[in-house]
Amino acid sequence: METVIKCEHLTHYYGKRKIYEDLNFEVSKGAVIGLLGKNGTGKTTTINILMGYLKPRSGRCTIFGEDVQNLRPETRARIALLLEGHVQHSYMSIEQIERFYSAFYPKWNKKAYYDLMDKLKVAPGQKISRMSNGQRSQVALGLILAQNADLLVLDDFSLGLDPGYRRLFCEYLRDYARNEGKTVFLTSHIIQDLEKIIDECIVMDYGKILVQEKTATLMARYPEMTLEDIFIELTGKY
Repeated sequence: METVIKCEHLTHYYGKRKIYEDLNFEVSKGAVIGLLGKNGTGKTTTINILMGYLKPRSGRCTIFGEDVQNLRPETRARIALLLEGHVQHSYMSIEQIERFYSAFYPKWNKKAYYDLMDKLKVAPGQKISRMSNGQRSQVALGLILAQNADLLVLDDFSLGLDPGYRRLFCEYLRDYARNEGKTVFLTSHIIQDLEKIIDECIVMDYGKILVQEKTATLMARYPEMTLEDIFIELTGKY
């Protein structure tokens, strides 16, 4: 399998505070990988390193075989990034913001956006400013999917989503990624519903990795437990 993301011996500090040391992981083409951990364990830091916004103390990361500190523009165009996302330009309507964003992305997939909007049961003319926080978050996610990128990087994608909307999006993302052959790297501290979509999970605690393995393998080791239960069990032990 083609390796889309590869991180080797990643170590990072903020001042004297160690975020993590010797972090290693790979993300294969077509996989959905979840980086899971409590707030403050280094999930967003990892995303910022992957995007080249931060330089780690040591170690190396590549995306599509290129060092993340020197990604070519055409390689960056293959990546869709959501950073703890909220939609901008809330004065626009559902339809207006789709037209606005589509002008910037040559591979724009209008259908992916409107399929998700249909699931939200919102009208094209509805103003984003009049939507709930959960609906606004879904609009942001829809705009990310419509970019039609090869790699989706979703940092805390469930922020602002109530359980109903989170479940809706998890189901939609699972089908979208499988049908379109997309690779997804996501982070979250809310574990509910993730067992349905992630192929592999990396569970982080402060300064270390607790578990890194296939989701099915992990759940087989803890029969009769949900992924959320396993997460609580693991993070509560350390």
